[in-house]
Amino acid sequence: MTDTTTDTSTNPAPASAPSPFGGVGWFEIGTDDPGTARRFYGEVFGWTFEVNGPYSVITTGDGHALQGGIQDTTADLPPSTPGTYAVPCVVVADVAATCAAVESGGGKVVVAATDTPMGLVYGMVTDPAGNRLGLFTPPTS
Repeated sequence: MTDTTTDTSTNPAPASAPSPFGGVGWFEIGTDDPGTARRFYGEVFGWTFEVNGPYSVITTGDGHALQGGIQDTTADLPPSTPGTYAVPCVVVADVAATCAAVESGGGKVVVAATDTPMGLVYGMVTDPAGNRLGLFTPPTS
């Protein structure tokens, strides 16, 4: 196996604007009991929630930039959506193209590129070891 990480201590990256793509921009917890999940994460970590139907947006604390959500998996979702999960979600330029790259790289597509009414496109994949990752492209303004 080839390690493609770069040691930036001896070879610093050039100064340029960071790309919005490729970074973790969200995390999501899927559950068939979102009330219990909100209570658990609220009590244990102090997270707060904005409930919007089957989805709850998580705020992890004042000054914390990374947010997430709790998805009620009993809602009308693609049939391949797992009943429970916790995944980091990576921002990508094109979810369908990234799904194809995942398959070419030895991973699997769990939920193909799916459009939402608000313009966000998402998918769910696994790496070659079976670890789940979410993918999403934010809506265009």
